[in-house]
Amino acid sequence: MDELYGEQHKLLQQEFDTGKLADRVREFIVLPEVTDEHKAFIESRDMFFLTSIDYRGYPTCSHKGGMPGFIKVVDNKTIAFPSYDGNGMFLSLGNINGNNKIGMLFIDFETPHRVRVHGTASIDKHDPLIEKFHGSELVVRVTVKEIFINCPRYIHQYQRVQFSKYAPQANFESPLVPQWKRIDALQDVLPERENFIAEKLGTITQEEYGELLMKGKG
Repeated sequence: MDELYGEQHKLLQQEFDTGKLADRVREFIVLPEVTDEHKAFIESRDMFFLTSIDYRGYPTCSHKGGMPGFIKVVDNKTIAFPSYDGNGMFLSLGNINGNNKIGMLFIDFETPHRVRVHGTASIDKHDPLIEKFHGSELVVRVTVKEIFINCPRYIHQYQRVQFSKYAPQANFESPLVPQWKRIDALQDVLPERENFIAEKLGTITQEEYGELLMKGKG
Protein backbone atom coordinates (compact mmCIF):
# COMPACT_ATOMS: atom_id res chain seq x y z
CA MET A 1 0.00 0.00 0.00
CA ASP A 2 1.27 3.47 -0.88
CA GLU A 3 2.06 5.91 1.87
CA LEU A 4 -1.21 7.53 2.97
CA TYR A 5 0.41 10.77 4.09
CA GLY A 6 2.23 13.25 1.88
CA GLU A 7 4.47 16.09 2.98
CA GLN A 8 1.46 18.42 3.17
CA HIS A 9 -0.11 16.15 5.77
CA LYS A 10 3.09 15.60 7.71
CA LEU A 11 3.72 19.34 8.04
CA LEU A 12 0.38 19.78 9.81
CA GLN A 13 0.98 16.69 11.92
CA GLN A 14 4.32 18.11 12.96
CA GLU A 15 2.77 21.50 13.79
CA PHE A 16 0.16 19.92 16.05
CA ASP A 17 2.41 17.13 17.37
CA THR A 18 0.21 14.35 15.97
CA GLY A 19 2.73 12.58 13.73
CA LYS A 20 3.16 9.51 15.92
CA LEU A 21 -0.56 9.37 16.60
CA ALA A 22 -1.38 9.60 12.89
CA ASP A 23 1.02 6.76 12.10
CA ARG A 24 -0.47 4.54 14.80
CA VAL A 25 -4.06 5.30 13.73
CA ARG A 26 -3.13 4.42 10.14
CA GLU A 27 -1.69 1.11 11.32
CA PHE A 28 -4.87 0.33 13.25
CA ILE A 29 -7.58 1.22 10.75
CA VAL A 30 -6.34 1.46 7.15
CA LEU A 31 -6.70 -1.84 5.30
CA PRO A 32 -6.10 -2.80 1.65
CA GLU A 33 -9.28 -4.83 1.24
CA VAL A 34 -12.88 -5.14 2.39
CA THR A 35 -13.41 -7.28 5.49
CA ASP A 36 -16.61 -9.15 6.38
CA GLU A 37 -17.43 -6.38 8.84
CA HIS A 38 -17.03 -3.73 6.15
CA LYS A 39 -19.11 -5.78 3.70
CA ALA A 40 -22.06 -6.11 6.06
CA PHE A 41 -22.03 -2.38 6.78
CA ILE A 42 -21.65 -1.24 3.17
CA GLU A 43 -24.37 -3.53 1.84
CA SER A 44 -26.79 -2.32 4.51
CA ARG A 45 -26.55 1.33 3.41
CA ASP A 46 -29.23 3.19 1.48
CA MET A 47 -26.91 6.05 0.48
CA PHE A 48 -23.30 7.14 0.25
CA PHE A 49 -21.25 10.12 -0.88
CA LEU A 50 -19.04 9.77 -3.96
CA THR A 51 -16.10 12.03 -4.69
CA SER A 52 -14.48 12.32 -8.10
CA ILE A 53 -12.16 14.81 -9.81
CA ASP A 54 -13.21 16.80 -12.88
CA TYR A 55 -11.05 17.74 -15.87
CA ARG A 56 -10.20 21.06 -14.21
CA GLY A 57 -8.95 19.43 -11.01
CA TYR A 58 -12.02 20.36 -8.96
CA PRO A 59 -13.42 17.68 -6.64
CA THR A 60 -17.07 16.77 -7.14
CA CYS A 61 -19.03 15.40 -4.18
CA SER A 62 -22.24 13.58 -5.07
CA HIS A 63 -24.96 11.88 -3.04
CA LYS A 64 -25.90 8.42 -4.31
CA GLY A 65 -29.06 6.84 -2.94
CA GLY A 66 -31.12 3.71 -3.38
CA MET A 67 -32.83 0.98 -1.45
CA PRO A 68 -30.68 -0.94 1.10
CA GLY A 69 -28.60 -3.45 -0.83
CA PHE A 70 -28.11 -1.23 -3.88
CA ILE A 71 -24.37 -1.29 -3.17
CA LYS A 72 -22.75 -4.70 -3.55
CA VAL A 73 -19.40 -6.00 -2.36
CA VAL A 74 -18.43 -8.31 -5.21
CA ASP A 75 -15.27 -9.56 -3.51
CA ASN A 76 -12.74 -8.26 -1.00
CA LYS A 77 -11.26 -5.86 -3.57
CA THR A 78 -14.36 -4.83 -5.52
CA ILE A 79 -17.45 -2.73 -4.74
CA ALA A 80 -20.19 -2.17 -7.32
CA PHE A 81 -23.10 0.26 -7.47
CA PRO A 82 -25.69 1.29 -10.08
CA SER A 83 -26.07 4.57 -11.90
CA TYR A 84 -29.73 5.56 -12.07
CA ASP A 85 -31.46 8.12 -14.27
CA GLY A 86 -30.34 11.62 -13.33
CA ASN A 87 -30.24 15.15 -14.69
CA GLY A 88 -28.18 14.22 -17.75
CA MET A 89 -25.05 16.07 -16.61
CA PHE A 90 -23.09 12.87 -15.78
CA LEU A 91 -20.68 14.85 -13.61
CA SER A 92 -19.43 11.97 -11.46
CA LEU A 93 -19.35 9.34 -14.20
CA GLY A 94 -17.81 11.75 -16.69
CA ASN A 95 -15.15 12.56 -14.12
CA ILE A 96 -14.44 8.85 -13.69
CA ASN A 97 -13.92 8.49 -17.44
CA GLY A 98 -11.24 11.16 -17.21
CA ASN A 99 -9.72 10.31 -13.82
CA ASN A 100 -10.63 6.96 -12.30
CA LYS A 101 -9.55 7.79 -8.73
CA ILE A 102 -12.57 8.14 -6.44
CA GLY A 103 -13.57 8.27 -2.78
CA MET A 104 -16.66 6.80 -1.09
CA LEU A 105 -18.08 7.74 2.30
CA PHE A 106 -20.66 5.45 3.91
CA ILE A 107 -22.50 6.78 6.97
CA ASP A 108 -24.96 5.28 9.43
CA PHE A 109 -26.61 8.35 10.97
CA GLU A 110 -28.57 6.34 13.51
CA THR A 111 -25.76 4.48 15.27
CA PRO A 112 -23.63 6.57 14.24
CA HIS A 113 -20.81 4.94 12.23
CA ARG A 114 -18.88 5.59 9.03
CA VAL A 115 -16.48 3.93 6.61
CA ARG A 116 -14.32 5.53 3.92
CA VAL A 117 -13.00 3.97 0.73
CA HIS A 118 -10.37 5.09 -1.78
CA GLY A 119 -10.19 3.27 -5.09
CA THR A 120 -10.24 3.29 -8.86
CA ALA A 121 -13.53 3.10 -10.75
CA SER A 122 -14.67 1.80 -14.12
CA ILE A 123 -18.04 2.01 -15.88
CA ASP A 124 -19.74 -0.59 -18.08
CA LYS A 125 -23.30 -0.57 -19.44
CA HIS A 126 -22.85 -4.24 -20.38
CA ASP A 127 -21.71 -5.34 -16.92
CA PRO A 128 -23.55 -8.58 -16.04
CA LEU A 129 -24.35 -7.10 -12.65
CA ILE A 130 -26.76 -4.66 -14.28
CA GLU A 131 -29.44 -7.35 -14.06
CA LYS A 132 -29.14 -7.27 -10.27
CA PHE A 133 -29.63 -3.49 -10.11
CA HIS A 134 -33.28 -2.77 -10.90
CA GLY A 135 -33.62 0.51 -12.80
CA SER A 136 -29.90 0.90 -13.48
CA GLU A 137 -28.51 2.48 -16.66
CA LEU A 138 -24.86 1.69 -15.93
CA VAL A 139 -22.80 -0.18 -13.37
CA VAL A 140 -19.76 1.30 -11.64
CA ARG A 141 -17.14 -1.08 -10.24
CA VAL A 142 -14.62 0.21 -7.74
CA THR A 143 -11.31 -1.54 -7.14
CA VAL A 144 -10.50 -0.84 -3.50
CA LYS A 145 -7.16 0.75 -2.76
CA GLU A 146 -7.73 1.32 0.94
CA ILE A 147 -10.67 1.19 3.32
CA PHE A 148 -10.93 2.49 6.85
CA ILE A 149 -13.35 3.22 9.66
CA ASN A 150 -13.55 6.85 10.76
CA CYS A 151 -14.33 8.21 14.22
CA PRO A 152 -18.06 9.09 14.37
CA ARG A 153 -17.60 11.74 17.08
CA TYR A 154 -19.06 14.66 15.10
CA ILE A 155 -21.83 12.77 13.30
CA HIS A 156 -25.21 14.05 14.44
CA GLN A 157 -27.81 11.34 14.99
CA TYR A 158 -30.67 11.23 12.50
CA GLN A 159 -33.37 8.72 11.66
CA ARG A 160 -34.75 7.87 8.26
CA VAL A 161 -38.34 9.09 7.95
CA GLN A 162 -39.09 7.23 4.73
CA PHE A 163 -37.42 5.90 1.61
CA SER A 164 -37.44 8.04 -1.51
CA LYS A 165 -40.39 7.16 -3.72
CA TYR A 166 -38.03 7.43 -6.69
CA ALA A 167 -35.56 4.78 -5.48
CA PRO A 168 -35.75 1.83 -7.90
CA GLN A 169 -36.60 -1.52 -6.39
CA ALA A 170 -37.56 -4.92 -7.74
CA ASN A 171 -41.25 -5.69 -8.21
CA PHE A 172 -42.21 -2.05 -7.73
CA GLU A 173 -42.70 0.61 -10.36
CA SER A 174 -41.26 3.78 -8.88
CA PRO A 175 -42.35 7.14 -10.34
CA LEU A 176 -40.17 7.53 -13.42
CA VAL A 177 -40.61 11.27 -13.90
CA PRO A 178 -39.19 13.76 -11.40
CA GLN A 179 -41.00 17.09 -11.31
CA TRP A 180 -38.12 19.05 -12.82
CA LYS A 181 -38.54 17.19 -16.11
CA ARG A 182 -41.91 18.94 -16.43
CA ILE A 183 -40.35 22.42 -16.51
CA ASP A 184 -41.54 24.13 -19.68
CA ALA A 185 -38.13 25.61 -20.51
CA LEU A 186 -36.62 22.11 -20.65
CA GLN A 187 -39.11 20.44 -22.98
CA ASP A 188 -37.16 21.14 -26.18
CA VAL A 189 -33.94 19.63 -24.79
CA LEU A 190 -35.21 16.48 -23.07
CA PRO A 191 -34.10 13.22 -24.68
CA GLU A 192 -36.53 12.02 -27.35
CA ARG A 193 -37.51 9.06 -25.15
CA GLU A 194 -39.02 11.52 -22.66
CA ASN A 195 -41.14 13.54 -25.08
CA PHE A 196 -44.24 11.97 -23.54
CA ILE A 197 -43.84 13.84 -20.25
CA ALA A 198 -45.50 17.12 -21.21
CA GLU A 199 -48.43 15.41 -22.90
CA LYS A 200 -49.00 12.98 -20.05
CA LEU A 201 -48.33 15.16 -17.00
CA GLY A 202 -48.41 18.73 -18.24
CA THR A 203 -45.71 21.34 -17.80
CA ILE A 204 -44.80 23.69 -14.98
CA THR A 205 -42.75 26.88 -14.79
CA GLN A 206 -39.38 27.18 -13.08
CA GLU A 207 -41.08 29.19 -10.34
CA GLU A 208 -43.67 26.46 -9.79
CA TYR A 209 -40.90 23.88 -9.61
CA GLY A 210 -39.09 26.03 -7.05
CA GLU A 211 -42.21 26.04 -4.88
CA LEU A 212 -42.48 22.25 -5.14
CA LEU A 213 -38.81 21.90 -4.30
CA MET A 214 -39.12 23.95 -1.13
CA LYS A 215 -41.96 21.65 -0.03
CA GLY A 216 -39.84 18.56 -0.63
CA LYS A 217 -41.90 17.55 -3.66
CA GLY A 218 -39.27 18.00 -6.34
